[in-house]
Amino acid sequence: MKGKDIQYAKACLERGELVGLPTETVYGLAGNALNPKAVASIFETKKRPAFDPLIVHCDSIEKVKDYVQEIPAEAMLLAEKFWPGPLTMVLPRKPIIHDLVTSGLDTVAVRVPNHPLSLALLKEIDFPVAAPSANLFGFVSPTTAEHVESGLGDKIGYVLDGGACSVGIESTIVGFIQGKPTVLRKGGISIEQIEAVIGPVEVKSHSSSQPEAPGMLKKHYSPGIEMIIGDIVENIAKYKDLKVATLSFKDTFEEIPNDLQFVLSSNGNLDEAAQNLFKMLRELGELDIDLILAELLPEEGLGVGINDRLRRAAAK
Repeated sequence: MKGKDIQYAKACLERGELVGLPTETVYGLAGNALNPKAVASIFETKKRPAFDPLIVHCDSIEKVKDYVQEIPAEAMLLAEKFWPGPLTMVLPRKPIIHDLVTSGLDTVAVRVPNHPLSLALLKEIDFPVAAPSANLFGFVSPTTAEHVESGLGDKIGYVLDGGACSVGIESTIVGFIQGKPTVLRKGGISIEQIEAVIGPVEVKSHSSSQPEAPGMLKKHYSPGIEMIIGDIVENIAKYKDLKVATLSFKDTFEEIPNDLQFVLSSNGNLDEAAQNLFKMLRELGELDIDLILAELLPEEGLGVGINDRLRRAAAK
């Protein structure tokens, strides 16, 4: 069941049930972050490995302070600039945050989402929510309430319908490893935007096991059909004996039927491309084809985060 009833969503969460939560990035699978049974249900419902930690969502910086030991000066600068928004920070946790949420780490990933319905709900409840993306683990993240319903609808109490997500890829995650600001996951806030606030940062690649933050696993976002990244024109010729579809930044290809071509942004807009990415990966996954031929976008701004998702969707 989906709708815009904040009070019903609140009641579900207070009973320990899970709720599909709209954010500006993707829809989250939200549960009471202080209720170990609810947190365990998130892992079970998503079929998510227990070693992959969750993000805790609050409605303000002040609420975040209830759950972390400290907010370093550079983290506070980022919070003041980008919260509410698509930025997650990994900070030392207080004991009130259960090991299940952090996968046993001494840190917790926290953020303030920028969506009116999610903020209104978070203001109504007296606990934070843990909320990874509302999809089965390893598959494409949902950007509409309908995506959540089609994947998890019978397993959760309610989907709070906030329309299509405005950013479309997950939050950027910043940690402070030995005091050094480090981008642990590329996402909705660009590295250039972060460095404009706090100066140079390190950038960490994804992890194959025991990640330091949510969303660092190498294979993720799979559309369920093999995907190859490279020069699409060359690969069309190379795989001419297979039934293929294309996922391009802005170009189309004469050799491929129009209904098998997916263009992220015909005018080359990275914001539009990010908004369309997961929707198009889902649509590609529903086609009767042998192979998806994709290409990388310019490695700048949101293109860095989009390319990260494409590489992981294509990982073997």
